Amino acid sequence: MPDARRTTTSLRRKVAAYVALTKPRVIELLLVVTAPTMILAAGGLPDLWLVFATLIGGAMSAGSAGAFNCYIDRDIDRVMRRTKGRPLVTGELTDREALVFAYALGAASIVWLWAFTNWLAAALSLGAILLYVVFYSLILKRRTAQNIVWGGVAGCMPVLIGWAAVTGSLDWAPFILFLIIFLWTPPHYWPLSMKYKDDYAAAGVPMLAVVRGRAQVGLQVILYAWATVAATLLLVPIAGMGVLYTAVALATGGWFIYETHRLYGLAIRGEEVSPMRVFHGSIVYLSLLFLAVGIDPLLPF
Repeated sequence: MPDARRTTTSLRRKVAAYVALTKPRVIELLLVVTAPTMILAAGGLPDLWLVFATLIGGAMSAGSAGAFNCYIDRDIDRVMRRTKGRPLVTGELTDREALVFAYALGAASIVWLWAFTNWLAAALSLGAILLYVVFYSLILKRRTAQNIVWGGVAGCMPVLIGWAAVTGSLDWAPFILFLIIFLWTPPHYWPLSMKYKDDYAAAGVPMLAVVRGRAQVGLQVILYAWATVAATLLLVPIAGMGVLYTAVALATGGWFIYETHRLYGLAIRGEEVSPMRVFHGSIVYLSLLFLAVGIDPLLPF
């Protein structure tokens, strides 16, 4: 009996380690933007099986990219406090297990999306994995302070995938949604890099907060926040968004901009800053915005 309990416990720890390898919190955020995009693409509620299939395929694709990233970054993850609990650092998984899992999950995601959505969604999913793994993790992350700007392209792909799954094609509206997430990524991630500046410096990763002062990072966060809000308003004429979306975009956008200005003001005055307030606030902002994207097409006004 004790041996059976030990086996069950070991199996649970192994499964938990594989789940952690996929970066579940990142997956959650990506799925938050996918479903509303599909509603907008359909002009109403799309087929529920199609939504389910797209979300499952998208989750597998993002999980594969996350697992590859954990494998590639396993050396710097051992140095950084924020990542010291990842499975390849703790030894819960071996390097080989992680790599096999990443390849298998990525291949499964492409096959799944091709079988249950369409070839365009599957191709875009493959592109998202390659962008995150090769373009960001292998090429940009350790070489330039602009890593998160251009590497963030991979995180914009779910809106294209969701739109393609519904329509089998792409239009201007999903590219505006793509632009919104692209511009949102720096003011979302740079505050996090401010908090963990010493970690990134110790790991040799040239995040903007490492190579520039707090005031410069704060200014860049403001500029990208303004650009993000401007991009959200482009969706109104291009996708024919209604009163609800417009009101939410203006209200939440104003709040997001206020928070970034507050961060900058504290930084230039040399006071204690709270970058994680902007980091967490940016997630709330994007979630509310895309909630409005999903609800607006269902309303009669």
